[in-house]
Amino acid sequence: MTTTTPGYDEQDWALVRRAADLAWEKHEGEYRKGGATVPYISHVWTVASIVMEHGGTAVQAAAALLHDTAEDAGGEKVLDEIREACGAEVADLVRALSDSLVENPEDKAPWRERKEAYLAELRRAPDPVHLVSAADKLANARSMLSDFAEVGSELWERFRTKSAADQFWYYETLIEIFDERGTIPALTGELRETIAELRRRDEASGGRTQPAEATGAEPGRR
Repeated sequence: MTTTTPGYDEQDWALVRRAADLAWEKHEGEYRKGGATVPYISHVWTVASIVMEHGGTAVQAAAALLHDTAEDAGGEKVLDEIREACGAEVADLVRALSDSLVENPEDKAPWRERKEAYLAELRRAPDPVHLVSAADKLANARSMLSDFAEVGSELWERFRTKSAADQFWYYETLIEIFDERGTIPALTGELRETIAELRRRDEASGGRTQPAEATGAEPGRR
């Protein structure tokens, strides 16, 4: 007997499974920031779950599973693999969700330059991109708030810029863009509340305002 979730048919689930298989292949052996304890694949599953919880299509769920693969594991070559396995729609979404498509992660542009370019593109991006992007940022924000409760301001040492100010600038600008577009108010609302709480806790601990470094490669993701 085959069962499906309302709104997703067998073809939809087949697409999600193909995306999940490819995501596993690309992220196997990778871990989240803060030590080799949380497999990175858990993040993309969280993003896909948020997308589905907020009414995302199978194409958006597949893109959520694959949203970091091209950015962090091969650029255009990986986009070609995604296109072959999951179709052009998914590949196009992953492209729009990537802030870099260089083949070697060490060749990435500086952090601030990449984020400013991503924000500019996001303002012009179609609505399907916004849902997946917001889901990704919410998953990251939840993790940051949880990690801050454990390690305090040492959290910022895990990021390339080592600056709370840079992270707050980026996430608060994202929230402005999502608000302007009207991206899933409940999702954007939780993102806003999570980042606001993180800012309150950071300020209560003394705050971190170091400027961004000029280097491009990052020792993890967010």
